Amino acid sequence: MKAVTLDAYGGPEALRLTDLPDPKVAPGEVLIRVRAAGVNPVDWKLAQGGLDPLLETHFPLIPGWDVAGVVERVGFDVEEYAPGDEVFGYIRKDAVQFGAYAELVSAHVRMLARKPATLTWEQAAGIPLAGLTAYQAIKRVGVGAGDTVLVHAAAGGVGSLGVQIAVALGARVIGTSSAHNHDFVRELGAEPVAYGPGLENRVTELAPEGIDGALDFFGGDAVDTSLRLLTRPDRLASITNAEATAKGGHYVWVRPDATDLAELAGLADAGKLAVHVDRVLPLGEAAEAWRLNADGHTRGKLVLSVGEY
Repeated sequence: MKAVTLDAYGGPEALRLTDLPDPKVAPGEVLIRVRAAGVNPVDWKLAQGGLDPLLETHFPLIPGWDVAGVVERVGFDVEEYAPGDEVFGYIRKDAVQFGAYAELVSAHVRMLARKPATLTWEQAAGIPLAGLTAYQAIKRVGVGAGDTVLVHAAAGGVGSLGVQIAVALGARVIGTSSAHNHDFVRELGAEPVAYGPGLENRVTELAPEGIDGALDFFGGDAVDTSLRLLTRPDRLASITNAEATAKGGHYVWVRPDATDLAELAGLADAGKLAVHVDRVLPLGEAAEAWRLNADGHTRGKLVLSVGEY
């Protein structure tokens, strides 16, 4: 099979398109013919060694944790799926080596759900990691009907999905973004505010009585700003700042979860969760996708189309 690999930790320039043996399929797993693979900041951060203290990593390494594709073969004990089924998933395994930037990938059924019928392959591949991150953060702070929620980085890959999920749950959403993304944030269902100095005052003008929940998908001073606006610190979740826990909030590290993924698929098929794909690149241009992603100005998601080199 064709796959994008790294022989050692490094940046985009270290990626190369290679031929590797097809993956084995263990009990509880399925083999997926990959149609699209989502690109996330964690892909290139991991490749630079940023997660080495946390995750067992082996080389040559195929990056990528977001996949959408067709089941080609199933493990001998698998009853949940059959060849030909269309699936998507967040395939973070216990050890990092065999990821989604490849023609074929094996994955445990606990990491997968059926692909939303209303989405393209590229849109489906943009959901798993970002969508689960947003959904699990939202669940952690108990966002519900009638809440006013502040979403930091509302136009980004995680934030754009988080806005829509919160809206689907009946919340009023205030979303931070740069001015040129305000129309996009409105389309998602949020009230946009510019990030940067004065953010606290701008949010207070929109929500004089404070906010009920805050989701930090940005970093910087988002945690401290949110805490000054919140009525309760335990209704803050951050995916960027581990100090959130010590300050009374929650630090969220996303987990593969088939049930949560199926919930997201249901929202998509109900027309409540759209995926904005900023750009689709062929598998052989994974290095360019990483450069674009690291630039930090992507609206929505970057996706690799597998089968095109």
